[in-house]
Amino acid sequence: MEKSLTSPNPDERGELETDPLGVYEGERNENGERHGDGKTLLPNGDMYVGQYCNGLRHGKGIYVFKNGARYNGDWRDGQKYGQGIFWYPDGTQYEGEWKRDAKHGFGAYHYATNDVYEGSWKEDLRHGMGTYLYADTGTKFMGTWMEDRMEGPGQLIHARCRFHGFWKLNLPYGRGCFTFDNVCMQHGHYVHVRDPTFDGPTWITLNEIIIMQENDDDKSQLKKGRSPRIGVRPMWRARCITPYNPELLPPEARPLREEVSTEPSISKGEDDVWPKNEGYSDSDYPEDYREERYEREASSRIDSP
Repeated sequence: MEKSLTSPNPDERGELETDPLGVYEGERNENGERHGDGKTLLPNGDMYVGQYCNGLRHGKGIYVFKNGARYNGDWRDGQKYGQGIFWYPDGTQYEGEWKRDAKHGFGAYHYATNDVYEGSWKEDLRHGMGTYLYADTGTKFMGTWMEDRMEGPGQLIHARCRFHGFWKLNLPYGRGCFTFDNVCMQHGHYVHVRDPTFDGPTWITLNEIIIMQENDDDKSQLKKGRSPRIGVRPMWRARCITPYNPELLPPEARPLREEVSTEPSISKGEDDVWPKNEGYSDSDYPEDYREERYEREASSRIDSP
């Protein structure tokens, strides 16, 4: 006696079949391939209910994993491709675009912590323009991401102020400014010091990580880890306070080259794109902060204990 998913009448949807690809119930084409609407119970306990084309999942369909995960959306040639929603066993959820079984395009990811990322994806990584909402504080980051990290121009929006600046490896980096209700703005820059709470056997400065990114071998290792424990924390160094002037803001984030081919890349450094502050010369700043590359030199002078 053959196995059945729902014990249907044999003449309703086509004959039942048991094979290495699972128990199938549904329609077929003239070559005997799964084609049209069907239902499959796979050998590993997963189940698919949806459309097939020439033997492959193709069209609309729901795939239920044995561990409780579930995907409901578009398929192409046996892979998740198009629009779809994926529910994970831990309660997280992604809704958006897919390409070759990976999150790719625009989508929203709801984390178990109630944090939400909404923006661009590439090969399962946050990549491009995106916003991240921190549920516990209500703070929101708006800016660019590269290979799952905040990287490039962006804004950190708090309840009563905003920080405009640049990020490297998820940390604010270099010059920036805080704005307060569009009334005034505080200019300054971030330096990076050793994190006293870091308990790793070794620690790596942010500059060392940036140098490692230039090396192909190191880059591949960083990509595998994606979030290296570098043992540093950012520290804000204020320079001066001025009346609010939008012309003094750093450049805003914009799509990466692969997102919109007509847009320039954000690969330029902050010194290449920072607006010229003609109204306030170096003499207007405290003497300690006149050196434009102070933060880089300070980081390079930090030695491991």
